[in-house]
Amino acid sequence: MQIPASPAAPEGPPPLPEAPLTASNENAAPETVPPALSERIFNWVNWTFLGDQGLRAGWSVVFFVVLVILFGIVIGSVFSLLHLISKKSSFTASSAFFGELVGVLALVGAGVLMALIERRKNLLAYNLTGPRRIFHFLSGLAAGFAALSALVGALNWGGWLRFGPIALSGGHIFKYGLMWASAFLLVGCFEEGVFRGYLQFTFTRGLNFWWALGTEVSVCLWLAMTAKGNGVWGVYAIALLGLAPCLILHLRKTPRSGFWQAAWVTSTLFGLIHTGNGGENWVGIFAAAFIGFVFCVSVWLTGSAWWAIGCHAAWDWAETFFYGTADSGLQPRGHYLTTSPAGNALWSGGADGPEGSLLVIGAILLLLALLLALYRRKLEISCIDEESRGC
Repeated sequence: MQIPASPAAPEGPPPLPEAPLTASNENAAPETVPPALSERIFNWVNWTFLGDQGLRAGWSVVFFVVLVILFGIVIGSVFSLLHLISKKSSFTASSAFFGELVGVLALVGAGVLMALIERRKNLLAYNLTGPRRIFHFLSGLAAGFAALSALVGALNWGGWLRFGPIALSGGHIFKYGLMWASAFLLVGCFEEGVFRGYLQFTFTRGLNFWWALGTEVSVCLWLAMTAKGNGVWGVYAIALLGLAPCLILHLRKTPRSGFWQAAWVTSTLFGLIHTGNGGENWVGIFAAAFIGFVFCVSVWLTGSAWWAIGCHAAWDWAETFFYGTADSGLQPRGHYLTTSPAGNALWSGGADGPEGSLLVIGAILLLLALLLALYRRKLEISCIDEESRGC
């Protein structure tokens, strides 16, 4: 995937001249704006909102977030009137499906409008194009299920997770399996569409190290002042870990380093949104941010977010439906197998589920290894063609 280089920041907006005051015009209201002043005001406004690539990335992100929220409020209100969603509903396949459908519809609406504003071909321009999309999606499905299964197997082998009786039988297995699959496909589309799609694409074209650092500091300060959410130290950890690599890329003036500055920010934000889940611990939040970074790597290697969408959906499906564990602190209803944590929560994950266990770091590293092994040849060719990329 060709990632455009981050545009150089302009020196500054053109200065606005101060109109001289004279005795004759001090108290008189001017009838018209002098042409020179009008032109400079226009240039200043133009510089504020527009850059070399059109609407500046910061404004694009602000408009996108506002549109997603507005669309979400409207669609969510309609779904509430139709009794499709409820704030008091438990974590079931039905509630998860309609709740995520609100997000996906809001994402599509906001993405289509932003594509029109930014003069892009369509919504797919935001990291959803690229070669072999179906193959990447299916390989992501396989990788996500395999990595979560390896994690559950390791927990069971160490005595930190115990299997109980099978909870479903007959046609209910297929019914709930399909319902949960539909729900988590929407989860993958929404979360990856937002973070590895629009935000990763937009931050890449307009984010340098200093803007990335300012965003990271702002997120951490906000968390420190509000002290809300669970596992906030996981956010601090990923923010700190990304500092040195991104600074090195900046000092070396590595071409296309904007992608990795953006990956640092989107991964931190991905961990941040999970702090609102009940039962989360710092390991689970760090794991969410870390796997978000791995998904960014998949975009870099495959050229699109489809591998990440498949992997995300399959990971959640295996965790929630197939093995019946807690998912980011949420306990599901309507699962196939029955499991329960045992022993020290640092290893078992406790109420967080497998994602809250230290062993999840190994599972995420396994995913990263699978990515690099599967697309190693492409990475090697890219490094040969672009030695300055820092591979």
